Amino acid sequence: MSDILNTFCRPEDVGVSPEWVADYINTLNEKRKVCHSFIMIRHGKVFAEGYWAPFHKDFKHRMFSVSKSFVSGAIGMLVDEGKISLNDKIIDYFPEKLPAEVDPYIAEMKIRDMLMMATCHPHGTTYKTPTGLDTKDWVATFFNPSYKPDHMPGTRFLYDTSSSHTLCALVEKLTGKPLLEYLKEKVLSEIGFSDDAWCIQAPEGTSWGGSGVLCTTRDLARYALLFANHGNINGKQYLSEEYIREATSAQIDNKEHGYGYQIWRQRNNSFAFTGMGGQYALVHPDKDLLLICTSDSQGDPEKYNGIPDLIFDAVIDKITDETIPYDDAAYDSLCSLISGLKVSHPAGEASSPLMAQVNNKTYALGENPMGMQSFTIRFTEKGGVLTYHTDRGDKAYPFGLAEYEDTFLPETHYHNEKICTPSGRPYRCLNAGVWQNENTFLLRTLIIDNHIGNMTAAFTFEDDKVSLNITKNCEWFLNEYLGCAEGKVI
Repeated sequence: MSDILNTFCRPEDVGVSPEWVADYINTLNEKRKVCHSFIMIRHGKVFAEGYWAPFHKDFKHRMFSVSKSFVSGAIGMLVDEGKISLNDKIIDYFPEKLPAEVDPYIAEMKIRDMLMMATCHPHGTTYKTPTGLDTKDWVATFFNPSYKPDHMPGTRFLYDTSSSHTLCALVEKLTGKPLLEYLKEKVLSEIGFSDDAWCIQAPEGTSWGGSGVLCTTRDLARYALLFANHGNINGKQYLSEEYIREATSAQIDNKEHGYGYQIWRQRNNSFAFTGMGGQYALVHPDKDLLLICTSDSQGDPEKYNGIPDLIFDAVIDKITDETIPYDDAAYDSLCSLISGLKVSHPAGEASSPLMAQVNNKTYALGENPMGMQSFTIRFTEKGGVLTYHTDRGDKAYPFGLAEYEDTFLPETHYHNEKICTPSGRPYRCLNAGVWQNENTFLLRTLIIDNHIGNMTAAFTFEDDKVSLNITKNCEWFLNEYLGCAEGKVI
């Protein structure tokens, strides 16, 4: 196995000023974007790479919808092998999943339609039956949706993760291997991809190709380089140039820059693998540049943490084809900035004049959707612990003050390796508390496990009363924490 990410250089060697990269990072930090990692590559050389602690280069990060681009590559390889055609109708591969009477629009759906998010569904099937989330078979929901398909496939763009999942199921059915194992065997292992990268499973045991891939930031860079190099790495053609050209071209109008085969077109002739929360792999052929990043922008009004616009403005639009004279001071400053990166805590102060008044007091809460009956906040010099009594028992929630405490969420019933199957272990998380103002204490939780998300609890104190408001941004967990409550000191 040879690692294709083994060549490094200074930014100036590839026409980039260290100051531009520093400006990009500083802007993210100043905006308090929750960033986890980034890699910048030009002419096949890594010229900048960084991780916001506690994230690091070996961290297997959930890639969310970037997973779809992995599915696209696997489909392309099946086409290259002659096992499928993009014009094949998908129902021919899943007769066992079909209802007694197949909807005529579903019957016409081709693999190509699904790749370019042009199914016949009026909205994503979202793995649901008429009664809610399907806990048994997500592939079946694609052919048996809880609503009636309403248009011919191939005619309209509509983002549908269940389409990607069904394509992943097709890959696994034809190869007899999990998605990533097939890709590792075909290409990934030979270009340095992590052996222990994996994919979360759907309830029926299929790899969750729409959202479940976990790999390192460097792994994602390796996969993006395969597409940047037209499928050819070190003289070996792993994926046909024809398929990559189609996959990265605008196959359908999506009212943005266009959409290919599970790949988004971007400005200035670039394309990207994108995932919820700010997972992003941008390939800019005209500049021979790649940007890879991971983050958690769930709940952020700026799409993908605003990273696409920021990277174009700060770096890409300024790049020259000439080398830039070395600026040792700027380069040293950039290296220092990168080495000190850590995840940004919420804006606020570590203390408040009200702190002593509420410290270690127990507040009884009225009836609320969280089932939380009472809580106590005990502050220490650098952090504290929120303890609370719920219908699920007593819970303890440690936190840092204006710093994140690396700990675990006090719940063990959420799924992990397989959706809808409780894991029996808690999610790893970062917890930080700040005073937004004199009366409002904010607790921020960042889930940094196989599932990524965030939660914010705002406690507003007035005399002996408290108002509690909890919001969350994540998939299918933390639901029991969502809501508002009122209470007073016991």
